[in-house]
Amino acid sequence: MTEFLSLQNRVAVVTGGAQGIGRAIVELLAQRGASVMVADLTAEKAEGAAQEIAAQTGCKVVAHSVNVADSASAKAMIDSAVEQFGKVDILVNNAGITRDNLIMRISEADWDAVLDINLKGAFNCSQAVIRSMMKQHYGRIVNLSSVSGVSGQAGQTNYSSSKAGLIGFTKALAKEVGSRNITVNAVAPGFIETRLTVNLPQEIKDISLKLTPMGRFGKPEDIAYAVAYLVSEEASFVTGVTLQVDGGMVM
Repeated sequence: MTEFLSLQNRVAVVTGGAQGIGRAIVELLAQRGASVMVADLTAEKAEGAAQEIAAQTGCKVVAHSVNVADSASAKAMIDSAVEQFGKVDILVNNAGITRDNLIMRISEADWDAVLDINLKGAFNCSQAVIRSMMKQHYGRIVNLSSVSGVSGQAGQTNYSSSKAGLIGFTKALAKEVGSRNITVNAVAPGFIETRLTVNLPQEIKDISLKLTPMGRFGKPEDIAYAVAYLVSEEASFVTGVTLQVDGGMVM
């Protein structure tokens, strides 16, 4: 009998995989038996994470430097993964940034940067991998959205737009490729303790905690477990879904 949620013989590419939620995802996928490419903008961080996780898990984990906002860079990432592993079964579009501000103060550059990385980045990486997934009649794509994309958040018109766009992107792509045994889903984290949230004003943290019925903030591992399920065989009939992992913050 196959081990529950096993990812043996699967190959995954995780963008933004060197730290925070992305690193937690890489670690868990490798623990489940997958070979993983840690793709990140900073080559040194990606290489360091890959070496540490490979040593911890005994699985093949490699690093690749990528700018997901650039289509050629995204294609080179997927080509490299196929060259090293022979295939790509799983793509986790986790790379993302914030440039928060009130709309009257957001610069065009900050708007473009957030949309280019968070939304266009997922498009670039998915487009780069989808042909090979269709040929092998198998694939799992998970896009990291946010509760800000579900309900909106003041001071985050750029970020909320990018994350809401990912939900629509997820649904549309799921309909396009479902007949080829490819699932496309999204995970919408709530307030997760990472480097992006640690320096937020205490007032914002207090408000977020009050809005979370579970009475605590999430951890990167909470998101990783959701992703691990969605890319598993046990989730083969789940597609087009946005799974909120937010302690009940938005419902």
